[in-house]
Amino acid sequence: MKPDEVKRSYEFGPFRLDPEDRTLSRDGELVPLTIKAFDTLLVLVENAGQLLSKDEMMRRVWPETVVEENNLAQQVSFLRKALAESETGVKYIETLPKRGYRFLATPGLVADAGVGLIVREKIRGRVLVEEEVEDDAPTEATLAHTTAERSLPPPAPSSPVGRKQAAIALTCLGLLVLAGTAYLLLHARFGKRSSPPGTRTLAIMPFRNLKGDTQTDFLGLSLADAIITKLGYVSTVIVRPSSYVEKYRNQEIDPKKIGAELNVNTLLTGSFMKEGDEIRIKTQLVDLESNEILWRDSIDLKYDKVLLVEDRVAREIIGGMKLKLSPVEDKHIALDAPSDPLAYEYYLRGVDLYTRNDFPMAVELFRKSVSIDPNYAQAWAHLGTAYTAVAAFRFGGQEDYQKALEAYRKALELNPNQIEARIFMANMFTDTNQVNQAVPLLREVLAANPNYALAHWELGYVYRFAGVLDESISECERARALDPQVKLRSSALNAYLYSGQYEKFLQTLPPDDQAAFVVFYRGLAHLYLKDNKAASADFERAFQLDPSLYTQIGKALGYSISGKRSEGLELLKTIEAKMKERGVSDAEAMYKIAQAYALLGDKPASLRMLAQSINGGFFCYPYIKDDPLLNSIRDQPDYAVLLETARKGHEEFRSRFLTS
Repeated sequence: MKPDEVKRSYEFGPFRLDPEDRTLSRDGELVPLTIKAFDTLLVLVENAGQLLSKDEMMRRVWPETVVEENNLAQQVSFLRKALAESETGVKYIETLPKRGYRFLATPGLVADAGVGLIVREKIRGRVLVEEEVEDDAPTEATLAHTTAERSLPPPAPSSPVGRKQAAIALTCLGLLVLAGTAYLLLHARFGKRSSPPGTRTLAIMPFRNLKGDTQTDFLGLSLADAIITKLGYVSTVIVRPSSYVEKYRNQEIDPKKIGAELNVNTLLTGSFMKEGDEIRIKTQLVDLESNEILWRDSIDLKYDKVLLVEDRVAREIIGGMKLKLSPVEDKHIALDAPSDPLAYEYYLRGVDLYTRNDFPMAVELFRKSVSIDPNYAQAWAHLGTAYTAVAAFRFGGQEDYQKALEAYRKALELNPNQIEARIFMANMFTDTNQVNQAVPLLREVLAANPNYALAHWELGYVYRFAGVLDESISECERARALDPQVKLRSSALNAYLYSGQYEKFLQTLPPDDQAAFVVFYRGLAHLYLKDNKAASADFERAFQLDPSLYTQIGKALGYSISGKRSEGLELLKTIEAKMKERGVSDAEAMYKIAQAYALLGDKPASLRMLAQSINGGFFCYPYIKDDPLLNSIRDQPDYAVLLETARKGHEEFRSRFLTS
């Protein structure tokens, strides 16, 4: 076994069940089992304490075969003998007439880390909401599980629409339970150490879809993203954003390897399986430094109880662990919980589409979410960022920026402490010549949570527009120190590029030839380094990946390298006309069009776009002053006027925000 591999098995009484070797041993001696008897025992042990119906067990043990019920009864009878129940008087498997089976022992999870380290951890009780059957007297175990629901009114009769919506809504309860529990566990474990704790870093993996159903596959990353958002309000924990874990969708998880890749010391993994109107969510929180499983849980929910107990269960978990939330945290949890299950489904689907860069469709689903639940602040915030992305990367223009602003304002009206809305709005202000409004928003976020990496990154983005490049580098490096992959595939540390540190800039880019934005910027760095062959290949690759605004500019830059002047100028004119028609106001993109015009020899067009860029908010004076790509227009009288305009904007910004 490799050092970073972990082999897990279960212990109960004198027995040890090894899923990998498919063996059962008693005090070190192998206990012979048939294949199906082992499968039956494994299903029971993995779901210890839960009632499993006969139909469910048969589906799991014989997934592709139709068998009679007596086949299951025979396997259970065989297991009772193998576990020596009659000899020892210890009962491991409980039969509930007309209902199914339950494994009564509490197994211990044993992890062999491959380096002589054994980690033992008791599987904690599960949150189970199950329907009582009147003609069966409830067992002691059943009563323990159903205590939380006794005071609740009976569910309303279900309808096809109601059943569909409630089945979706049960993921919402899973989200609140997981977010609340992860939050509490991190505080309980790391907040009580006698020695000063180090910074805790957490990655939440996309939940694996164990059934492989494409209709529910969107839940994997969306659930993880929702939990990440919740935990973003905890200043003592640095949580990796969903864009970093996206590549691990539906993959086998190697905790040590992923921990090294994401530079985290804590990992939350999860899986889900939706069967009919029920869903099971399993989670596990691992301390990668100590190879210790901090917590694991399994949550089973019935669709017709979710709307009744959602808030109650989340609150009882928080209260049961005796955590006192700050007023802001408490208010955030209350305000950002959706009230309608269908609104939550649209929100989750929108998040999934946004991560796949399908911004227009994400807009549509977020709009559906807020139309159903107008008080869902989180959905409003994400609607704003989807509109911003359409405006910036899909020629959406001024109309979409205005819609984004309205969505952000609605989110903050509903929840004034909405971190995402503040950061997203600041980003939009930077893109639309309102950097002076962006800075206060970001500084407010950092005052509340100094470890919020994305806020540091966005502040660095503002600083680079204003030409304070050293400060921009400092903020972005601070962001990367907190989170080495912050916006790694969707943004770039341009301050290095703009200050002439081309090789260093290349080092900050991920080795990724699938992200068009990254490939474009790699081409621009190669162009500055006069490696025209590499630059041309990068620009073409980026355009083929995604012919959006920036990559079309890259295509024009590629034409300048190959001497295709007329093709390049024609493309730039098309881009410029489209931006004008739709009101696109990305000042940094305009600057790059000015560069392309300059390289293609159209000086008037280059000066025209440079003026629009500077007047549009990109007054990065040190860069403009020394940019070699603008050499062909420096002898033009208008250039000196524009440079002076950039200098004044740069100095005014520095005086207002950076003078002590």
